[in-house]
Amino acid sequence: MTKILLIEDDIYIQELVRTNLEKEGFTVIPALDGEQGLNLARREEPDLILLDLTLPLIDGYDVCKILRDQTDTVAIPIIIISARDDVADKIIGLELGADDYMTKPFSHRELYARIKARLREGQRKNELSTGPLKWGDLEIVQESYIATIEAKPLNLTVKEFELLVLFVANPYQVFSREYLIQKVWGHLSSTDSRTLDVHISHLRNKLKAVGPVVESVRGVGYLFARR
Repeated sequence: MTKILLIEDDIYIQELVRTNLEKEGFTVIPALDGEQGLNLARREEPDLILLDLTLPLIDGYDVCKILRDQTDTVAIPIIIISARDDVADKIIGLELGADDYMTKPFSHRELYARIKARLREGQRKNELSTGPLKWGDLEIVQESYIATIEAKPLNLTVKEFELLVLFVANPYQVFSREYLIQKVWGHLSSTDSRTLDVHISHLRNKLKAVGPVVESVRGVGYLFARR
């Protein structure tokens, strides 16, 4: 049965979300603070995490960052659920590695649809992962979310890693901005264009000294090529 870790300190919201998701057949594991959430993420190995940002002990941003920095939790889909609706908050959450961001209050039907989309996306990635991808001295192990150059780790965020996999698997192919957003984030919104630019910029900096480059194609999008 699919397990969802719900890290939410508001008891009313937690019970409402938990009840609705259990009606859909999910097993929901509740956590009331960031520290408990991290412990349960490691112990229970959930299929997806719902994460509030305003949490006791460790806030949601730090929880997200820690989850993405650990090999045993790096690939678990994370959907942030927060009352914070500023564009800056959404960008920070996505940059830290969250897969989606929903603003409270939200409908149960939309939450369910987004959960199912993230689970399907994870399943497709597992099915398509067929071993290391290589590009010169660059090697990518998709199952472990590890990218190295001359055996030195690149220390990519999850979304940077997913962009790199897409580029390396399709060198010299021009991707539109809309396609990259849809493929990596799974949805389009007013914040995603800026988020994509930030991730591309960070990825370029991490690849700067080694040869491959993400080039801008004016008016279209990006491609991955050699210098």
